[in-house]
Amino acid sequence: MINLVVVRIAAERIMNKGLNPKTEKTYVIDDVTNEAYRAAVEDYILENTEGV
Repeated sequence: MINLVVVRIAAERIMNKGLNPKTEKTYVIDDVTNEAYRAAVEDYILENTEGV
């Protein structure tokens, strides 16, 4: 089961060029290794950046 709060936090960090707390580097989509979460994060980003 995917936790939507985790998806939102990861997606917001990626979109805002925030830090990955694990690596202390800019969070990028490749940091999301779980395929289900990665798909959910990608969908969140697409849904929240349309028209930008």
